[in-house]
Amino acid sequence: MEWNIDPQQLWTDYVLPWSTQILLALVIFIVGRLLAGMITRATGKALEKAKLDPILINFLRTVLSTTLTLLVIVFALSQLGVDTTSLVALLGAAGLAVGLALKDSLSHFAAGVMLIVFRPFKLGDYVEVGGVSGSVDQITIFSTRLKTPDNKVVTVPNGNVFGNTMVNFSAESTRRVDMIVGISYGSDLLKAKSLLKEIVESHDKVLKDPETKIAVSELADSSVNFVVRPWAKAEDYWAVKWELTEQIKLRFDAEGIEIPFPQMDVHLHKESA
Repeated sequence: MEWNIDPQQLWTDYVLPWSTQILLALVIFIVGRLLAGMITRATGKALEKAKLDPILINFLRTVLSTTLTLLVIVFALSQLGVDTTSLVALLGAAGLAVGLALKDSLSHFAAGVMLIVFRPFKLGDYVEVGGVSGSVDQITIFSTRLKTPDNKVVTVPNGNVFGNTMVNFSAESTRRVDMIVGISYGSDLLKAKSLLKEIVESHDKVLKDPETKIAVSELADSSVNFVVRPWAKAEDYWAVKWELTEQIKLRFDAEGIEIPFPQMDVHLHKESA
């Protein structure tokens, strides 16, 4: 069997058209990739000038770069005559399957995006999230890492962080120190109140404004309770609380003000024979 192929016709009908299409597809891909890189870099610089969070900048860069690359590939394949409609549908179906398989990870991912965008806390803040307290050490797309006061590292999935109540103890520059001090019913109430005011006002880390509140809050079963509420800088909170607690105990002991403690009185009655 002999094949009669006209070289001129082969060149005209097949080689030249396909060569042109392949060349154009390569040009589209190369130029598109260069343009995608330029757009991504320009966007990153603009976001940096806007002083956005570095984590958010990196995330947006990645999303933009991936999206532009996929568009370039689709345009290049369409130049080769590939049915891109079917390709897009296939990618969508694959994305749906992956999404269903990784729905928990995607929920953490979505929560991470919300945390990065809305910024309820930042690195170094002392927070309570997902039932855990600690200083924020790292925020990623999928999890938030906390460092506890005893130097433990706790990783909390972002879904647990964003889906629950978040308490940021460092959001404000000042904090109120809430203390309860009890004295016995036999102690001098006005003297105790005066001593508490003197102790608090003499502490160098207690702020003058807002004013400290000292008041009788409760006539309890075995004590008269004062609320003592001084204000301090956020970073001085624990120092003020601990130092005032020690100073109040020492001063009350020196001034004869009794701080009651739980006790039980047992009365014995002798029965006559």
